[in-house]
Amino acid sequence: MRLLAIDPGEKRIGVAISDESASLARPLQIISHTARLADAALIAQVARDHQVARIIVGQSFGLDGKPNVSGRRAARLAAAIRTQTDIPVELWDEDFTTADTLQVRRALGTRDRSAHIDDRAAAAILQSYLDAHR
Repeated sequence: MRLLAIDPGEKRIGVAISDESASLARPLQIISHTARLADAALIAQVARDHQVARIIVGQSFGLDGKPNVSGRRAARLAAAIRTQTDIPVELWDEDFTTADTLQVRRALGTRDRSAHIDDRAAAAILQSYLDAHR
C-alpha cells in the first residue's frame, strides 16, 4: 500500500511517496504552485500515476493548537484534492518537519540556499505518519 504526502507551500509543493510496504518515505518531486484547483488536479494525477492508497497533506498549527494561516491553506488544498480524486485525503500535523529537514541539510553540509527542501519536508511528514501508524 503506497502513500503520497504533500508539503504545501506558498511557492512550491513538496511531494513524497512511500515504498509498497508503507514503511519508508522518500522525496518524489516539487510542484510549482499555480492555483489551488490546478495544484489539486496535478496532485491527484500524481497519486493516480503512482497508484497510491492515501494522500497525506501536512498541516501546521499555532501555539494555541489551532491551524495557523499555513494550516488553513493546507486544509483548503486537501479539500480541493478531494474534489479531484476518490483517493482518501488526510491532514497530518507537520510541525517541525521543515525545521528538522533544514537541520539535517545543515548537518550534511548542504548550505546551498537555492536547494529546495520541499520534497524532503514532504518525506519527513510522510515518515512521521508511517511511524505513527505501524
